[in-house]
Amino acid sequence: MQQSVIEEGGAAYGTPSVRSYDDLFPALPESAPGMGQSSHPGAGWQQRNNKMRVGSSIITQVFRVPFEERKQDHSQKFGEGESIQTCGNIMKESGAHIEISHGKDQSLTFLVTGKQNDVLEARRKILVHFQTQASKQISIPKEHHRWILGKKGDRLKELEKQTATKISVPSMNDSSDIITISGTKEGIEKAEHEIRITSDQQSKKASERLDIPKIYHPFIAGPFNEYVSQLSAETGAKINVPPPSVMKDEIFIAGDKEGVAAAKAKIEAIYKNMEKKCNTVSVEVPKPQHKYVVGPKGSTIAEILQTTGVSVEMPTSDSSTGTITLRGPQEKLGLALNKVYEKANSVKSCHVDAPAWLHKYIIGRKGQTIKEITQNMEKIHVEFTAEDKIKIEGPPEEVEKVQEQLEIMANDLIKKMTYDETHVDPKLFKHIIGKNGANVNKLKGEFNVTINIDERGVIRIEGNKEEVQNTKEELEERIRKLENEKEKDVIIPQRHYKSIIGFKGENIKDIRDKFNQVQINFPGPGDKNDIVKVRGLKEDVDKCCRYLEKHVKELNESSYQIEVPIYKQFHKFIIGKGGVNIKKIRAETQTKIDLPLEVDRSDSITITGKKENVEQAREMIRKIQDELETIVTEEITIPPKYYNSMIGAEGKLIHSIMEDCGNVTIKFPTPESKSDKVTIRGPKEDVVRAKQQLLELANEREMASFTAEIRAKPEHHKFLIGKNGAKIKKIRDSTGARIVFPSNDDEDREVITIIGKKESVEEAKKALEVTIKEIEDTILTTITVDRKHHKHFVARGAEKLNQISDEYGVRYRSLVQEI
Repeated sequence: MQQSVIEEGGAAYGTPSVRSYDDLFPALPESAPGMGQSSHPGAGWQQRNNKMRVGSSIITQVFRVPFEERKQDHSQKFGEGESIQTCGNIMKESGAHIEISHGKDQSLTFLVTGKQNDVLEARRKILVHFQTQASKQISIPKEHHRWILGKKGDRLKELEKQTATKISVPSMNDSSDIITISGTKEGIEKAEHEIRITSDQQSKKASERLDIPKIYHPFIAGPFNEYVSQLSAETGAKINVPPPSVMKDEIFIAGDKEGVAAAKAKIEAIYKNMEKKCNTVSVEVPKPQHKYVVGPKGSTIAEILQTTGVSVEMPTSDSSTGTITLRGPQEKLGLALNKVYEKANSVKSCHVDAPAWLHKYIIGRKGQTIKEITQNMEKIHVEFTAEDKIKIEGPPEEVEKVQEQLEIMANDLIKKMTYDETHVDPKLFKHIIGKNGANVNKLKGEFNVTINIDERGVIRIEGNKEEVQNTKEELEERIRKLENEKEKDVIIPQRHYKSIIGFKGENIKDIRDKFNQVQINFPGPGDKNDIVKVRGLKEDVDKCCRYLEKHVKELNESSYQIEVPIYKQFHKFIIGKGGVNIKKIRAETQTKIDLPLEVDRSDSITITGKKENVEQAREMIRKIQDELETIVTEEITIPPKYYNSMIGAEGKLIHSIMEDCGNVTIKFPTPESKSDKVTIRGPKEDVVRAKQQLLELANEREMASFTAEIRAKPEHHKFLIGKNGAKIKKIRDSTGARIVFPSNDDEDREVITIIGKKESVEEAKKALEVTIKEIEDTILTTITVDRKHHKHFVARGAEKLNQISDEYGVRYRSLVQEI
């Protein structure tokens, strides 16, 4: 097999990535042989890998299978048979992409792309399927097999990927030392080479297990493990001394043979020396004081060993005895004994009895009180427990001072303070607590107590005995009131809230005061319900609810509303000079009358109030219109079959005629009446125009009509229509088509509908498109006008500017500047 490597961006693709010692040999135990710094198994393999460059995470490998080594049928042509299917299966299994090509010499070339591990796995599978495989057995000592396998067989799998081989290692129960390698000749040679390197390196390793009594281990390890670390550095061997908690006599040494032998000799020499020199002495120390002799992580014992050469042996944690044994040279035992006593007595611990609920008062706000007691005592430690105790630990003199102060404070608090617990229905909590804690905070401030409420329904009061009692009585009184309260819902439409609440809440405040401070809660702005909650004493709540229901009924009666269509040219007569007419109607009928703005397309006047008053106001307004005269009513005959098409979708067509003819009223008969009379009402001239347009529309329906739509921005519509509809009328007259603009209520306000004969509609559409294009191409021009002339343009509601805008189809914006 021939292999090539594709290079990209200066990085070699196809090379294996560098792996760490732990990756390659994770199966080795910490105390196993072969863990030296420079001679671990597979070091040669790893060092060679370290020289290789690490490429991109995506690599490409190209390799060739010669014709004579092909496993497939030589007569098989590329693209047929199993080859493509096999490659497809390998791609699915490995995740790599494979391209295969057929050479003139019948060899196969493979291009494999993907992540490095995927490419290696794909290559191995390709060679298994496409290249003839060989097999070789090699003898490797059984004890070396685990180094070849690695942790969970990971190292063996990696070797199989790198060499594209299959390697079979006998199981632990099998006594055979034969390892079988299958694959291509080249792959077998590579795999055998790496396996033999690993085995050879293991052959150079050695290990020793020394049985040395545990009592001498501290002298071998040295204080803070200094001796064993120094010995390991000198010999290159790894030395494992069991920690104090592991009760084993065995010391394990691993590394090169020479290093292991040197370390063994030195350790045994230390052991023999200390065995001759060591004497022991025992001392009784109270069990609670042992931790001060040991020190953090055994540091104090290590210090005694370092300064005196004496080992301090502590009893196990589960032992009941307090005996500590000192072991070392006779002349050093006295010094070590003094240090043990010194450390044991350097810290004293005691406790102060104090109920756990009083601890927070002893600690103080943000720990201020306890800080004052322990200030300048850096080594003192105070612990507040849940067992009604305060633990104190530190130098004896300081402990006694703190203990004395805490006992005085605890006894004083026990005499003065108490607590009381009251059970209450949890549903009353929110009323006891109040909005943002207002109610309970008021109680706390008034009586100087602490109040806590839990989810079980328990209210706990803590503080001075007298104040706790006063607070309890006040709280019980509130609870009794709350238990005598009720909450009731009143349905009030949201449109009435403003009237009920009043300006700055004046009305609702009067209602609350009237009914003994009941609570009236309205839904929030985002709530869509009409439920108002009333809470208070039962009798007051019932009275308040009846009052609100009556008030709402009156509001409903006085909020009857109708719209009266009145021709816009008559609105000024309805208002009267100085508003005299409209004021008179409002006063006599006690109604609210709203007229549309001048710019609104609607001509309807809205009347709100009690039904009978509203109807009276409507008749008074209509009477003014009728007295102005020119209002006529005329009927024309139109076949009912044309009604739907003449009215148009959503009434758009008929509304456009009504607007075009001064907002006349056009009424079609109902289907039940079986009439063909259409009624037109309005000023005489407008009625004549509307009659003409309706008859023309009916004639168009006889000849069939065509509809088209065109889009224009709503803000451009007024420029298409022109002043008094002049522009759109010109297009209508010239084409004979009817043009319907959308109303403010339409969902799509850009659609303009054209109705009429096909040729008329198309002609009108073209004319509109030209006008729309001209409007969209409009540019912004700034004209500077001396400030002294501005008043002539903006006088009488900017009459002059509006005239220019309507006449020339332009918009204006005044920017006042100092000239």
